[in-house]
Amino acid sequence: MSTHEQNGGSRSIIESRSIDVVPLSERHGKVWHQGPFWFAGNFVLTTMVVGFTGPSMGLGLGYSILAVMLGVAFGTFFMAFHANQGPAMGLAQMIQSRAQFGSRGVILPLVATVFVYIGFLVFDTILVAEGIGVSSNATWFWYPVIIGVSIVIAVVGHDLLHIIQRWMTYLLIAVFAVITLYSVVHFPTAPVDEAAPITTAGWVLSGFLVQFSLAAGYNISYSVYVSDYTRYLPPTSSAPKLIGAVYAGAGVSAIWLMSLGALLASYIPDAGPIATIREVGDMIIPGFGTVAVLVSSIALVSIMGVNAYGAMLTGASAVDGFRPMKPTVRLRVVSLVIVGLIALCVALAIPEDYLDSFNSFVGLMLYFLIPWTAVNLVDFYIVRRGRYALTDIVAGDGVYGRWAWPGLVAYAVGFVAMIPFFSLSFFTGPVAAMMDGADMSFAVGLLVSGLSYIFLAGRKPVTSGEEEAIKRSAEALEANR
Repeated sequence: MSTHEQNGGSRSIIESRSIDVVPLSERHGKVWHQGPFWFAGNFVLTTMVVGFTGPSMGLGLGYSILAVMLGVAFGTFFMAFHANQGPAMGLAQMIQSRAQFGSRGVILPLVATVFVYIGFLVFDTILVAEGIGVSSNATWFWYPVIIGVSIVIAVVGHDLLHIIQRWMTYLLIAVFAVITLYSVVHFPTAPVDEAAPITTAGWVLSGFLVQFSLAAGYNISYSVYVSDYTRYLPPTSSAPKLIGAVYAGAGVSAIWLMSLGALLASYIPDAGPIATIREVGDMIIPGFGTVAVLVSSIALVSIMGVNAYGAMLTGASAVDGFRPMKPTVRLRVVSLVIVGLIALCVALAIPEDYLDSFNSFVGLMLYFLIPWTAVNLVDFYIVRRGRYALTDIVAGDGVYGRWAWPGLVAYAVGFVAMIPFFSLSFFTGPVAAMMDGADMSFAVGLLVSGLSYIFLAGRKPVTSGEEEAIKRSAEALEANR
């Protein structure tokens, strides 16, 4: 990522910042860039798979798309409101949580976040290999190549990721507009013997609830990324415009691709992301399906770079809470190499039939992040209202302490309240079972953790010690700008 050097104001190719505060002198970028960044970030084949769920449970196409739209609209709301934290604080997303949980108390959501990042890296690696036609005997060569490319992108950092995502947006829109228009025209109007709907069912309550919850939870899971890619924006950036850009980018792409998935799953038996896109593309023009799959694979490699970058920042934040480290380019590179090696080992080790259980593992990790996002947002917008001693957050031993009990208790209460609503392959909570597997735990976790934190921390005004720390921090940052 580009960063101003101390002696000349010029920019180096490789980003040097990680878990430290981005100085005002290095702030750059435009708010509108966030729209295409999050559009491309969410326009990946894993997003389309979410839309397969409703039709697979007998839910009619119209109701499936409605559930997708409502779920995405709800989930993206929470994700997008993290965007304003970046320019306001100049910090990566997860290290901000030290103010709510303490520099060591935040370890649980940090570790869960790293596991989620690595989980998506593994799954995306497998999909990319499938997309480019890698045989099972050649994964030992192609998995390291795929992961290596994503690590190189992440090493260069923030600005390169923004550039790639911006250009990928234009390419993805061009390719998938053709596929979408063809699918909308062809499948509903084709003769019955060519494209008969798999199911004639209309309204299925359990299918609607499951589709809604998956769509909402999917976009909420992006909350752990957001400030990583807004923290270089100037602090004067318009909050409504920034939140709107993130919301539009992540929301439109998710609704588009999930709805396309619902449409294809309604007419193509046993729909899968790679085979289905190739099949439909080849219906349009022979060979176009291969082009569409290759473009989708490139987009997946790009988002793998985003995941690796986030894993590096989060992992460094976790280790730094126990053993302070100086943020350097070397630290970034070493951390990214470690992330890549872990992802590679997991990808090579898991059997082909393990993906369902693996996805449940990733889902379990996401449960640990729902109470975090509630506490983090409530603290920023309601309790402290964006006022923090940033140097104390980075130092880890300042005014926020090692363990912050209001945040930890609110987190624990919210997590426990979610358990009856869990829906996993190896565990289904009693409430989820009554709803035929619909997982509404995210709504419960957000509400319970948020209200608990308001009760525990929101009623206590900011202490005089924190006010003094905020002033010292502002003076120190101004001196080093």
